[in-house]
Amino acid sequence: MQRVSLFGYGGTTKAIAKHIPHAIFYDDKCVKPFKDKDGFSVKPSSEFNPKYSDLEIPSPGIPPSNPLIKKAKNIISEYDYFSDSMPLSIWISGTNGKTTTTQMMQHLLKERGSLEGGNIGTALGELNPHANIWILETSSFTMHYTNVASPNIYVLLPIKPDHLSWHGDMDEYISAKLKPLKSMKEGEIAIIPEAYKDFKTDAHLITYKDEDDLAKHFGIDTDKVKFKGAFLADALLAMACEKILFDIIDYDKINSFELDPHRQEELKDSKGRLWVNDTKATNIDATIAALNRYKDSFVHLILGGDDKGVELDELFEYLKDTKVKIYNIGSNKEKLSQLASQYKVEFELCENLADSIKKIDKNLGINEIALLSPAASSLDEFSSYAQRGDEFKQAVSNIS
Repeated sequence: MQRVSLFGYGGTTKAIAKHIPHAIFYDDKCVKPFKDKDGFSVKPSSEFNPKYSDLEIPSPGIPPSNPLIKKAKNIISEYDYFSDSMPLSIWISGTNGKTTTTQMMQHLLKERGSLEGGNIGTALGELNPHANIWILETSSFTMHYTNVASPNIYVLLPIKPDHLSWHGDMDEYISAKLKPLKSMKEGEIAIIPEAYKDFKTDAHLITYKDEDDLAKHFGIDTDKVKFKGAFLADALLAMACEKILFDIIDYDKINSFELDPHRQEELKDSKGRLWVNDTKATNIDATIAALNRYKDSFVHLILGGDDKGVELDELFEYLKDTKVKIYNIGSNKEKLSQLASQYKVEFELCENLADSIKKIDKNLGINEIALLSPAASSLDEFSSYAQRGDEFKQAVSNIS
């Protein structure tokens, strides 16, 4: 019997355990060994011994620097574990927009028997292997540990600095994002930014510079697509895959898709002023995209959180030429304030999110914009970006 160790006691590994009755969990948060309600052993990470393990499958978020990873001798990803049973699969990655692209693609293809999962919602261990198509939002963390599985279609959105503290540097982050191309086969298709057109792969490469490039290649009339700005590329990539698989372009269906909350979600306060919840903007590129949307207005911008080790000068190079005042929150607020001083960007140092909203309430003009677009993760002070966005919306609704 193969001895399987699961690193991390979370949704991904719990789903895998349903396929491996005698697996053992090792978790950094476990202090004392116990049996869970399904009879699985859960042990402290310190008890892992590679001599007694034939296979190790980590939760994707566990970084290479973790002692469990360093001790392991037989690591594979969840994607590798299910590679033999995986149906036709479309993997979607990139820095921004992969969740929306995945959701849009599922919206277009669900009548064809597709299921969505991966980094979004459903772990692979919970997906039906008899589905016609798996549409998988795929993180750089997962691809770092994946060496066997590969997609039939790979969709890559632009790559911008993110998760650098996890990967070590930008080169490693890019390498993880491009890794699936190495194992793709002739006849499979990859849609990737033009910057990586020379990457060696057996897949058929379709490269793009921008939305116009995508639209032209796939014969899509962007005037008939309701999505604009950052969401247009997401829609075009979803439509491109339907075109590849079924030679169909369905404008009515893509236009019937409704965006999730927390992405440039607009709301008015009791005084008729516009506040925008863009809490899902957890990196520089996403925040710049939001600012571009409101570039004709003066913006009161809430920034800050866990920036994951990313250098923020690129953001401030952009901010110094915009009509903006920033309100700094989170674990990197001192760093943000120093950069604001350096680049001569008007700012206020705030105690927390609630304090920033109070300060903006005093300053916000009727034709100005209040924007929560933090360019940082929420996990320093919140349980998720959604909680951060919900608290923002609640505070705005309480303004009198």
